[in-house]
Amino acid sequence: MKLNTKITKVAICMSLLAAVGCTDNFEEINTNQNGITPQLLEQDFNHIKGGFAPMFNNIQVLTPEWVYQLQQGLSCDIWSGYMATPTGFAGGINNTTYSLVDGWNGFIWDYAYQNVMFNAYDIANKSKGKYDQFYALSLILKVEGMHRVTDTFGPIIYSQFGTSGATIAYDSQEEVYNQMFAELDTAVAELTKRVDAAEPSTFTSTDLSGYGGDYKAWVKFANTLRLRLAMRIVKVNPTLAKTQAEKAIAQKFGVMTTNADAFKIVSPVYTNPIATISNSWLDIRMSADMESILKGYNDPRIATFFDTSTQFPGQYKGVRTGIAIAAKSDHQDFSGIGAVVRSKEIYLFTTAEAYFLRAEGALRGWNMGGDAKSLYELGISSSFEQRGASGAAAYIADNTKTAVAYVDPNFPENNSPALNNVTIAWDDAATNEVKLQKIITQKWIAGFPEGQEAWSDYRRTGYPKLFPVLKNYSGGTITTEFGVRRVNFVNSEKAGNAGGVATGVSKLGGADNGGTRVWWDVNKANF
Repeated sequence: MKLNTKITKVAICMSLLAAVGCTDNFEEINTNQNGITPQLLEQDFNHIKGGFAPMFNNIQVLTPEWVYQLQQGLSCDIWSGYMATPTGFAGGINNTTYSLVDGWNGFIWDYAYQNVMFNAYDIANKSKGKYDQFYALSLILKVEGMHRVTDTFGPIIYSQFGTSGATIAYDSQEEVYNQMFAELDTAVAELTKRVDAAEPSTFTSTDLSGYGGDYKAWVKFANTLRLRLAMRIVKVNPTLAKTQAEKAIAQKFGVMTTNADAFKIVSPVYTNPIATISNSWLDIRMSADMESILKGYNDPRIATFFDTSTQFPGQYKGVRTGIAIAAKSDHQDFSGIGAVVRSKEIYLFTTAEAYFLRAEGALRGWNMGGDAKSLYELGISSSFEQRGASGAAAYIADNTKTAVAYVDPNFPENNSPALNNVTIAWDDAATNEVKLQKIITQKWIAGFPEGQEAWSDYRRTGYPKLFPVLKNYSGGTITTEFGVRRVNFVNSEKAGNAGGVATGVSKLGGADNGGTRVWWDVNKANF
């Protein structure tokens, strides 16, 4: 995608419903001499507010569902170990078997830039220095949307977005993260100032997060987002990670602590696209990893996360990723995704995750406002409460149950012994590695079905342990042991910004393929 000073025209042209095209006299043609004037449009900030809905609705693409399937469903939702497909797309040689399909993966990049990045850019141009509350809110959404992109590709266009020239240079992922931390600084300072002044919110009717325009709630989300990014870089820059994490906790409004604080998209129109992909198209199913862990722990959240199998009534049956698929019918009647996706509330950041992040920070000796054990247990109980599950206390105390072996009742060649041997109960005498495995495993469960974050945690920590693919068609670029580490730079950029892609490859530090690790994905011990 070519990014230049005409980007405003391009994006507006894409959204026009009229039959008129975009030309060099765009402004003249598209000005209604008898309609609403710019002055009237600005009275309720409508010239700014219109950019927020596309940002909310495309952090994860909510519609059309097939775009979500290509943006996230057939990549990180599967690579995270959350879901699997019974469908042998492209003859079974696709993302699930490590032959990355560039035509699919371009949707990850294109929808983020066209909807999240462009609108953040546009809102900034209209509000910065004039209506800074909107600028601050757009920065938080920008970081939430675009950190997912850099975590997928590594280097991306960030600081140079909107500039002109034949080549638009990529920032290294380290540069992107540093800018994101600075943007969160700006947003938190601006909104905190407005809370302290008891200023009424001008964002209430525009806010699709469930926060109702509450600036304090947005600050808590921004702080918690900072905590997430801080933990991401713990192995590549532990000093900065600690500084940023403790900064999030120390800010006067702190981080998420109740389920009302969770960041979610509350859509008046759309349900989670996974519901259609699973229940109507039968293209996504419970993973073998989820079956192994949830059934092993006798986890009551399984009834919310998944439906029982129609082929094996009363049972939860998952599909292993990376297997030979002869026919969709072989596994399509295994467990679909359950009530968790049949809602107009789509969680992108849970309060449980905030507690697990703090638990890991405390384990590393950071000041997280509590000890690792208590924060870990609060993460579990918060998830149970969020999902309406009972029995959290007994679950937390269980020191015997572990994951169980996976059995494919139709194709025994897909069977595997259990890989995860940690119990649930906290054990002060355990090693830090075992404690981390407990934290990340429970964080992984609680985060379902948001596969982007789970895939990032898996790459960073190696937990939970996932069943390896049985079919690897990467040609040696992606190892079966470590799995997909990133996604190739996209065809639209290679065609329209080849020089920029070259800057991205130079900052990547390896070949442009799915086996090269992004900046924070350091191949070394967790401690």
